[in-house]
Amino acid sequence: MIGLNVRVDETAHADDATGPIVFYDGRCGLCSRVVQWFVRRDRRKVLRFAPLQGETAEQLLPPQEDDPLAWSIMLHEHGRVYDKSNAAIRAAAHLGGMWRLTRSLLIVPRFLRDAMYGAIARRRYRWFGTHEACWLGDEHTRARFLP
Repeated sequence: MIGLNVRVDETAHADDATGPIVFYDGRCGLCSRVVQWFVRRDRRKVLRFAPLQGETAEQLLPPQEDDPLAWSIMLHEHGRVYDKSNAAIRAAAHLGGMWRLTRSLLIVPRFLRDAMYGAIARRRYRWFGTHEACWLGDEHTRARFLP
């Protein structure tokens, strides 16, 4: 997967200061549940969300592989892009409180974290299904979703 701590053009998204962006597969049932999980726990409303299939991803991320099953969650923060387990851990740490402790998982070697991540990611469509449209939540939550 492209995106391993890649430096991106910080001028591409002038409002980056309004919070990190979690990119996810908009068709994936598991990804939709993960986004809902983040929304419920992000009481400070720090995180924003955008589908990997959307315009924001096209502007801010390196090109994705053709196979959606090879895609991963990605986190864009401070002009950097993180993928797979790094993205998930760093996004969870933004939730504050006890969730900041998830950063301690970064001491586990990345190849081990990403191996587990990949095993689930390759089966996510089979286990959790797909959707034709992204979940956007209620009217208050919708403002945190980017195209």
